[in-house]
Amino acid sequence: MKMLSSLLWTVAALVAGYILIVVLLYLFQANLIFHPVSELPYKPDVVGLKYEDVNFTSEDGVNLHGWYVPHDNARGTVLFQHGNAGNISGRLETLEILHNLGLNIFIYDYRGYGQSDGAPSEEGTYRDAMAAWLYLTETKNTDAAHVILMGRSLGGAVTAWLATQVTPAGVILESTFTSAPDLAADLYSIFPARSLIKYDFPNKDRIQKIDVPLLVAHSTEDDLIPFKHGQRLFEMAGEPKHFFEMQGDHGSGFLDTGEAYIRAIDEFVSSILEKKRVKKEG
Repeated sequence: MKMLSSLLWTVAALVAGYILIVVLLYLFQANLIFHPVSELPYKPDVVGLKYEDVNFTSEDGVNLHGWYVPHDNARGTVLFQHGNAGNISGRLETLEILHNLGLNIFIYDYRGYGQSDGAPSEEGTYRDAMAAWLYLTETKNTDAAHVILMGRSLGGAVTAWLATQVTPAGVILESTFTSAPDLAADLYSIFPARSLIKYDFPNKDRIQKIDVPLLVAHSTEDDLIPFKHGQRLFEMAGEPKHFFEMQGDHGSGFLDTGEAYIRAIDEFVSSILEKKRVKKEG
């Protein structure tokens, strides 16, 4: 009898612990999705890049901050959306790669990140992306036909949304998930994650609406967003589309893949911009 009572107490404690974790996951899921950092310890000049500090405003009045990194002989411009952690100061390697490929880059922080005001949210990231696009194409007067949207991880979700609202030259989605509920189900499989999550980021639906050249890149060794997410996005996308298989973990795959990654980006960008050039000359 004593043993049975002890067993029941153990089971009850486990159940209570499980329920507590479920409640905490529900209440604090924003902290699991967004990991903003305010301080900008590094700026592009650290790696020898000239840049402009940019301040612009979202449709709902939030003041946002970013960097515009020009190239003296730019063949195009990349509007870059970063992942869910840190801020733009942690993306200097990416700025170097894109700049060395002869591209201007506009990179910005979502609300709540870096020097941008406000607090992060799914809807907020969309508003911020549109504000960045309008700044680039209207304030900077950049030809949309020479702008490539690029997003990594969570930034891929933001990019997928923006690509359904505007018409860029092309889109690059790197290390991106099919949807927030899909990813939550993979990461927290012992919990009813699909029922708990309040975020959507339905990339698998939006990618079908992208009608410009698309590059999907994902690592087979991604330790956060399983490779199958990139494969699924690519399968659901319309033509023209390209897939590039990376190596390395989620945070450093683009660096671990090395020259092959740089060539893949270069070839994709070149194929788009060359067609634009030929069409214009014709």
